[in-house]
Amino acid sequence: MTQRNAIIIGASSGIGRELAKVLAENGYGVGLVARREPLLASLAREISTPAFIQTIDVADPETAIPRLRELVARMGDVELFILNSGTGHLNDTLDWEPERETIAVNVAGFTALTGVAVAHLTARGSGHIVGISSIAALRGGRSAPAYNASKAFMSSYLQGLRQKFTKARLPIVVTDIQPGFVDTPMAKGDGQFWVASAEVAAQQIFTAIRKRKSHAYVTRRWRLIAWVLKLLPDALYNRM
Repeated sequence: MTQRNAIIIGASSGIGRELAKVLAENGYGVGLVARREPLLASLAREISTPAFIQTIDVADPETAIPRLRELVARMGDVELFILNSGTGHLNDTLDWEPERETIAVNVAGFTALTGVAVAHLTARGSGHIVGISSIAALRGGRSAPAYNASKAFMSSYLQGLRQKFTKARLPIVVTDIQPGFVDTPMAKGDGQFWVASAEVAAQQIFTAIRKRKSHAYVTRRWRLIAWVLKLLPDALYNRM
């Protein structure tokens, strides 16, 4: 059987780390991408299938793009790309640096590395792109405006790719994952509820990948919150 390969961008901790384990358990060779090489090396030792490490700073597209291409070349063939790297800050005072960092990673970095995935899978003729967005993509947020906006960008960009591949009649699946609260360092602020472990989130994401879904909330109960957010009038939402 031909080895199936996947690349996880943002694999050093949290959802990405658990996804790498789940993919390996299901027979995938995994490309592990993040800034922190020691964490990637530790993860690679826990995986029984082939593991390839590549340190990449997503916030620096000029170096990130060629380094991701290099990883793809080393792996030989990649059918699944998971764009999981992201950042966000509570920023009531709208200081520029937290906003800049969020945009650099979640918008510019995401777009740059997704472009590498698109080029590879288009040449390959098939494959799967998964973006880990957020329930925050559905509405703006006063405490973290750049974060919510960046996740809305991700979800809209993924929808555009889906339309692009459908128009071109290319069998490339695009999956938008919108998690609620997950127990990782990214989960910030008060009032968190329905908090899932990274392990549970990873299992549900893999189910969505296996079923080749175009969209999934994680955990699944967050579809109820999404329904409320979509229907809530602006006048009421803005007072929350």
